[in-house]
Amino acid sequence: MTKQKTVTVEQTGSAIGRPERQRQTLRGLGLTRIGRRRTLEDTPAVRGLIAKVAHLIKIVDEK
Repeated sequence: MTKQKTVTVEQTGSAIGRPERQRQTLRGLGLTRIGRRRTLEDTPAVRGLIAKVAHLIKIVDEK
């Protein structure tokens, strides 16, 4: 059994006034409001989503 790498992200910016695609990306990451944190599996797909909205979120922890 291998331990999965995870990344914890926190939403720091609002989705109001952002393109629909960025709002959908935030929802895909499980972020719906400022201050909300989610711990996600660290995969290339998740890293791609994070990169698309890097200006609206911050990485809190990587394990």
